[in-house]
Amino acid sequence: MDVRALGGRILGLVASLLVASVLIFLATNALPGSVANVLLGTQATAEEIARLEARLGLDRPLAIRYVEWISGVLVGDFGRSLTSGQDVMAQILPKLGISAWLIVSGMVVALLVAIPLGTHAALRRRHVSGFLTSTISQIGLAIPAFWAGMWLVIVFAVNLRWFPAGGYVPLRTNPAQWAAHLVLPALSLGLVQGSLLSRYVRSAVIEVTNEDWFRTARSVGWSRWGALLRHGSRNVAISLLTVIGLQVATLLVGAIIIEQVFAIQGLGSRLLLAVSQRDLFLVQAIVLILVWTVLVINFVVDSVYHAVDPRLRGTRGAG
Repeated sequence: MDVRALGGRILGLVASLLVASVLIFLATNALPGSVANVLLGTQATAEEIARLEARLGLDRPLAIRYVEWISGVLVGDFGRSLTSGQDVMAQILPKLGISAWLIVSGMVVALLVAIPLGTHAALRRRHVSGFLTSTISQIGLAIPAFWAGMWLVIVFAVNLRWFPAGGYVPLRTNPAQWAAHLVLPALSLGLVQGSLLSRYVRSAVIEVTNEDWFRTARSVGWSRWGALLRHGSRNVAISLLTVIGLQVATLLVGAIIIEQVFAIQGLGSRLLLAVSQRDLFLVQAIVLILVWTVLVINFVVDSVYHAVDPRLRGTRGAG
């Protein structure tokens, strides 16, 4: 990998992280209402609200408050909750782990669905089975994750009683219950994402099968699946890698919705509560973590893409 190109991408990442922090800070402070009103109630006088805002430092200029906030963030200090007075990170970390397990398990389900279905749809695209597979994936794209979640609960939790209808059990408490509680949320999140990813897998496999080397492999006796697995899997993986990076943001948003459907007290649920309470420091911290996570993952995926794709090695300023 070209060192100068990598350095340029790192500088771009740093700039993106900084711009994102500014936008998040401005957006959260532009929310209507006042945290002082929430804390003191509707009967509070203007003088009481002004005194509380001064005590919390909310009456100072935005620029000064931003510099203090981002300076603390860079050393791991996200401040204290305006409503509870507790350390922000102490409230976020337990929830972060829950949401991370949901997102990872959802992505695993999506890949387990997308890779075989997309490959089958491409290799059998001139047959009925390939057409039906493509049709099913198209239908899957039109199904909202929360709707899929509700039907999964009705079928597998209420009627069959195979899995819990909601809630979450920590892994260290009971691994079996932890897995059982994750099955339906992961399926809800992963099946919809898998439908989308299968379209990209199908396109990547079709592109591979149109290459001369693939036809050569077929002419010497390789089966379609054998030639693809032996010679084309790398090319498909490179294309899929980029799409996965782009889907991280969609997974994060989907996880917030799925947490509400299955009553999972993860990061998304904590964010919604913080917004309703006008807890600015907590909202800023959660949104910043989510956005920075997306940016960093996309940077890693882009760097890996440049490292593994021979056509991009040695390019300058790419990415």
